[in-house]
Amino acid sequence: MYLYNSLSHKKELFTPNAPDEVKMYTCGPTVYHYAHIGNLRTYIMEDVLEKSLRYLGYNVKRVMNITDVGHLASDADTGEDKMLKGAKRENKSVMEIAKFYTDAFFDDCDKLNIKRPDVVQPATGCIDEFIRIVSGLLDKGFAYVAGGNVYFDTSRLDKYYVFNDHDQEDLAVGVREGVEEDPNKRNKNDFVLWFTKSKFEDQALKWDSPWGVGYPGWHIECSGISMKYLGEYLDIHAGGIDNAFPHHTNEIAQSESYLGHKWCNYWFHVHHLNTDTGKMSKSKGEFLTVSLLESKGYDPMAYRLFCLQSHYRRNLVFSWENLDNAALAYQKLIAKIATLKPEGEVDASALEKLKERFVGALNGDLNTSLAVTAVYDVLKAKCSDATKLAALADFDRVLSLNLLSAAEKVRDQEAKEAAARADPEIDALVASRTAAKKEKNFAEADRIRDELKARGIEIIDTPQGTKWRRV
Repeated sequence: MYLYNSLSHKKELFTPNAPDEVKMYTCGPTVYHYAHIGNLRTYIMEDVLEKSLRYLGYNVKRVMNITDVGHLASDADTGEDKMLKGAKRENKSVMEIAKFYTDAFFDDCDKLNIKRPDVVQPATGCIDEFIRIVSGLLDKGFAYVAGGNVYFDTSRLDKYYVFNDHDQEDLAVGVREGVEEDPNKRNKNDFVLWFTKSKFEDQALKWDSPWGVGYPGWHIECSGISMKYLGEYLDIHAGGIDNAFPHHTNEIAQSESYLGHKWCNYWFHVHHLNTDTGKMSKSKGEFLTVSLLESKGYDPMAYRLFCLQSHYRRNLVFSWENLDNAALAYQKLIAKIATLKPEGEVDASALEKLKERFVGALNGDLNTSLAVTAVYDVLKAKCSDATKLAALADFDRVLSLNLLSAAEKVRDQEAKEAAARADPEIDALVASRTAAKKEKNFAEADRIRDELKARGIEIIDTPQGTKWRRV
């Protein structure tokens, strides 16, 4: 499997540290508000990556954090804590906000068939791990205390900007809410590992530490949680492209300085979901959620298909027209699958041939667009319906589009509608007309047809037999 590695800026053959397990970490949500569909694009593509690895035979252990403390409004360590901001907005406690929006996030994930990671860890449950790493960085000279806070000293690094192939927007510190200069920092790129005596005196959650009562910075959380559950060597770290700098850059800086060796081999970044006005974000007020899509009549699977139709390393433009096209494509795809009947034997040779293109798409830097094309190739293939259904079930282990279950619902609905339309008297007249035609009694056949027409019944002769409908 070849994946684009943001660290090396090229596609690389994926080779895990150990042959028996892939250690994968993905940045989770800051649970102060609902996730918008731009956030969820990243989680969909990370889900596809994990399921692809499992499909290809790897044993995956995936860990994700829940940020319930320490993420400030600006990535430059300034502004209000997002969790406190959410609590004030809704007049609730921080923990009430955290639980409500964590549950809402996983409800959205369930609707989109996003698998829950093997380990989900709120940051507030790992304070001891964060303190241990911060203490180690201070002991090794990579951190300093100033103004009561503990900062990472980026001047100690040979190279800080490790992701230097990204757009200026992605490398701008604090672009989301504005930047306030921190006079405690020795260097402009230094970042907070632990807050104590700062301007955030109203911080709701605080813990004892060697430097006073305080709370962790955002960046230290992912390093601590990853090391706790996945050890010192990480295979894949995934997240949105806007996290490449400063969040992931800072994770690498602090983790490798603490460990004394390379930490993560592959970095997987999903690009933005844009609107016609630019990147979708909560601060801009462009707040489209899964629940909003559902309220407008969209199946969440239509949005998942919309995401899969584009490569994860391309910005994806959202519009209602584009979503309508995806919804129509999904509806037609399910309708075609609903016509397949589990008849005939599964041809193992034909099945393997159908899988070749699908596997090739996954191996080619997770090309989900080609993987979806492979689904249509199955429908056009010259093989038994049983073989096609086996291939579709196999592909949906990764795509997770409910291909077979949604088709089954379509068949059940059609059967119910047919039963509702059934009329034994009309069926008997249609059968009599068919018999009359077979006996070449065309006058009787025409009489029955005219009688049915007078009763509002239209006769439709097809190669498969005579059907009728009310008009």
